Amino acid sequence: MRVAVIDLGTNTFHLLIVEVSEKSIFTNLYEEKAPARIGADGISKGIIGEQAFERGINIIIDLSEKINESGVAKDKIFAAGTSAIRNAANGEAFVNEIFNKTGIQVEIINGEREAELIYRGVKNAVKLGMQPVLIMDIGGGSVEFIIGNEEKVFWKKSFEIGGQRLIDKFMTSDPMPPANVEKMIEFLEATLIPLTDAVYEYKPKTLVGAAGTFDTLVEIYHKEDNPDFDISLQTEYGLPIPSFYMIYQSLLYLNREQRLQIPGMIALRADMIVVACCLLNFVMQKYDISTLKTATYALKEGLLAEKQLQTN
Repeated sequence: MRVAVIDLGTNTFHLLIVEVSEKSIFTNLYEEKAPARIGADGISKGIIGEQAFERGINIIIDLSEKINESGVAKDKIFAAGTSAIRNAANGEAFVNEIFNKTGIQVEIINGEREAELIYRGVKNAVKLGMQPVLIMDIGGGSVEFIIGNEEKVFWKKSFEIGGQRLIDKFMTSDPMPPANVEKMIEFLEATLIPLTDAVYEYKPKTLVGAAGTFDTLVEIYHKEDNPDFDISLQTEYGLPIPSFYMIYQSLLYLNREQRLQIPGMIALRADMIVVACCLLNFVMQKYDISTLKTATYALKEGLLAEKQLQTN
């Protein structure tokens, strides 16, 4: 049986097509990241802008054709819309247009459900163990934090402080002015009080970053010494904390053109990685994180795991 999952993120639309065996073993057949950028020019105003709307629809039409070519039945296509769609005044109109053009039904998910699906995805990628760990997913519209272990979630929350929102708020020039980095820290200090309380209660010392920005950080770290590094060979990676700090410090002083020269950097993340690393740096320092891991699985794999569980 073939199944397709689409994660309609604020910055990127992710498509995953898998073959599911009778023993529920997944084999990846096709994967694509499309730069939809539906949060551009509108997310801070609570709408999907006209160009972003059209771009998003065209990308879904293109992905839909690839799904059809792969022989996936319509009732085996699962799509989830996240922060930019759920918070946009025209979010419903956007998913209705997708349905009219492709027949794909998009579920607009809230932040709690998004966090739950990310946890499911990460749990399938990383050995979490029994001690509480802090899981973090930096999207374009929202950032999800989950504290849990391999058995259960202790606490979870979605914050509307994703990369595109932070860019709009703080990245007034490129490179970002040092004063704005300070302003972002003050903003995060105030915004993340519920996370601070939860970390104080559960005391996680390991942070697991889910896909996206974290994949790019792993690529940058490994490709410096190994240009042929292939991230798809594993689902879990460790990232030495001193190496993260070195990458972070260098990114602060580079403009977009210079960032694109870094081995492992992709155009899709060249802007968001700056504010994402500022956010990650804040979390690591504030909560005294001693181990940094990354998972190549996130929401779409969590959605796939959930649907498979329901089928069984």
